[in-house]
Amino acid sequence: MKILMVGAEAVPFSSSGGLGDVMGSLPSAIKKNMTFDDDIRVILPLHEITKNKFMDKLTFVGKINVKLAWRNQYCGIFECNHNGVIYYFVDNEYYFKRADLYGNFDDGEKYAFFCKAVLEIMQAVNYFPDVLHANDWHTALCVIYLKCLYANQERYRNIKTLYTIHNIEYQGVFDFSIFDDVFDLAGCDRSLFDYDGNINLTKAAIVCADKVSTVSERYSQELLYRYFSGNLHHILQRYSYKLCGIVNGIDINYYNPAKDSIIEKKYDWKHLQNKAVCKEAFQREFGLQINQNIPIVAVISRLASHKGLDLIKCVFDDIAYENLQFVLLGKGEYEYEEFFRNEMKKNRPNVRIILDYNKDLSRKIYSAADILLMPSKSEPCGLSQMIASRYGVVPVVREVGGLADTIKPYNPFDKESNGFSFRNYNAHEMLHVLNYALSIYSSKPEWQELVKTVMQKDFSWNKSAEKYINLYSEIIGN
Repeated sequence: MKILMVGAEAVPFSSSGGLGDVMGSLPSAIKKNMTFDDDIRVILPLHEITKNKFMDKLTFVGKINVKLAWRNQYCGIFECNHNGVIYYFVDNEYYFKRADLYGNFDDGEKYAFFCKAVLEIMQAVNYFPDVLHANDWHTALCVIYLKCLYANQERYRNIKTLYTIHNIEYQGVFDFSIFDDVFDLAGCDRSLFDYDGNINLTKAAIVCADKVSTVSERYSQELLYRYFSGNLHHILQRYSYKLCGIVNGIDINYYNPAKDSIIEKKYDWKHLQNKAVCKEAFQREFGLQINQNIPIVAVISRLASHKGLDLIKCVFDDIAYENLQFVLLGKGEYEYEEFFRNEMKKNRPNVRIILDYNKDLSRKIYSAADILLMPSKSEPCGLSQMIASRYGVVPVVREVGGLADTIKPYNPFDKESNGFSFRNYNAHEMLHVLNYALSIYSSKPEWQELVKTVMQKDFSWNKSAEKYINLYSEIIGN
């Protein structure tokens, strides 16, 4: 069985969020669970950040030209072996020599070129997979080009496809004026792409793919409803027979306080006294009162509306009271950045706001914090609650998407409980559950036992990797 995973980013080469974590750790987990004769490879854009940091580790394979409508563009091919998996990189400085991975005016053209390059590179490296596994809208055109433009060619004919939706909010929506000129889709049926009068690449990929997966079981069910679907529920209901959910894992070697050189002192669930050292060091560094009895509540999140920040805004004065230390790390939408900037100006001695995306600092916060607050309006899977658990931070989450699949609400008589949760999207319900968690925190023996349970929860990729292998086998008919 041969698998080719395609994505726009992957840790450690490039990353802006959860997709990068998945693309950096899932392939190696699948590789470890495969038989000797199986093979999985990954293909990514060669972003500027990748060139700057990893060029000395990449090997030049060759170059080809990629045709996209009237364009005939250079495409360099590089590769490296990362954790036992071959990663290919698509080089074209016109498209990828940029500081940002996304958010440019020509994102549609950039990722159309990338997707066309993926299919052409199969010939260049002589790797024709049994399953092409595309991830999110940036790679949707791989699935579409394969079905519309390449399926009549012998070596492409039997390639099956899996399309994974990591977040339905990002669908790849464009005006039909660029259908032929930018996307090179003159030979395709326009109705395949049409949704609400626009090109919708996610919709087309759902129709074309042999299977569609999401990143948690609950999320795959939620997407059938208008509230969660980004208005694609009609399509997802029609093709629900293709749909399944496999919860993400995390790289437990990377997110491991027993090996983490960034944090003040390494620790595990048997040596929680060292976590206290990390907390004290963080309090000192950020000018917070040094006191082990004061809980640190952390929010580590992209500042976006679906992350539940409206709830935090609504009751922020009730959260940030003097017997609690509140720390937020994140950046994103202007509305939320402005709100937290204004809170910073109030110079509260127990509140620290860092408007930044900083993975090293996030691990320092995890090592120091007691509670992670994650009240998402929607959450396909969520990684923060899993990372927090590895560092002994107890999650307080809303029962939605992957949060519902990974966090079992606290019950003193249930040894599997690993956090606290609330159901409704309601600020005061969130506050009530947070206060309940804080009341348990005040009972040190009970809290210590909960922290030990939380840290021992298995959030590795092993079980999920097996499920992906079974799904690949199902797709190709084994």
